[in-house]
Amino acid sequence: MSNIYNELQKRILILDGAMGTMLQDYNFSEEDYRGTRFKDYPTSLKGNNDLLSLTQPNAIADIHRKYFEAGADIVETNTFSGTSIAMADYNMEDLVYELNFESAKIAKHIAGEFTKSEPHKPRFVAGSIGPTNKTASLSPDVNRPEFRAITFDELRLSYKLQIEALMDGGVDLLLVETIFDTLNAKAALFAIEEVKEARNSNIPIMVSGTITDASGRTLSGQTVEAFLTSISHIPLLSVGFNCALGAEQLKPYLQRLSNETAFYTSAHPNAGLPNAFGEYDETPEEMTAFIEAYFNDNLINVIGGCCGTNPAHIKAIYEASQNHKPRQLKHT
Repeated sequence: MSNIYNELQKRILILDGAMGTMLQDYNFSEEDYRGTRFKDYPTSLKGNNDLLSLTQPNAIADIHRKYFEAGADIVETNTFSGTSIAMADYNMEDLVYELNFESAKIAKHIAGEFTKSEPHKPRFVAGSIGPTNKTASLSPDVNRPEFRAITFDELRLSYKLQIEALMDGGVDLLLVETIFDTLNAKAALFAIEEVKEARNSNIPIMVSGTITDASGRTLSGQTVEAFLTSISHIPLLSVGFNCALGAEQLKPYLQRLSNETAFYTSAHPNAGLPNAFGEYDETPEEMTAFIEAYFNDNLINVIGGCCGTNPAHIKAIYEASQNHKPRQLKHT
């Protein structure tokens, strides 16, 4: 199996696009989410996309396949909400291990098919670790600024179970993504280091934060540089940004990050900003034109798409990347 570090030196690697955007096209009903196994489950399950790895595994496999066909080198597992904290919304905390394990196996199987048929272009699976729906840094109650809905240890233990299941399922790397609160991310990274040490593993780690608006800060108030400083004590494969902004709006923050870090850099922006209906209108051609500027300015090592992106976006980005070399690492 080729080492992802070797591939990063050769070319810009392509990450997949949005899982949720693709699933919307299936228009799954409550019954589809339930399948036969959860037919009589007492909680409404529609919207629990991670559950589809158990009830609609063929759809998940097809989405991974379409992204690999579009040129992706890395696909993310269908586990963005795969923690006991997030699954509590559906009373499915007990399914966390199985959801992550099966999601990893599906993605790994499809990646294996493509690597076998194109050994010169090995495919990788990133275990997707989302931010959860709680924040450790901020109070959800404006009248009780001291209150916290979650503790660092609760986050750490929840992430640890997800990480163990993803690794057991065979992921090649771990992606802590859509970070709006760096304290949450630090809990995830702490848990990863615990599991790595216990297993004597050296699994690569990607970290991707979220700049929430034109202030240029994360939701918990950190600048690009502060965010980078907060996570750089851990040996990372890459650091970058995703979600919230389109490729055009993200560029100045990616520029600052690229100038400051000795890690590889990544980005998977949205297909522009949402319209009045919450939909993303940026075409593959429009998005790729903005991403060309990343390539021209030597800002990026891994590039993909977040909300609103589909295989057509990834194919256009992949084709554009072929004319460019990856960003060279700074040596500090």
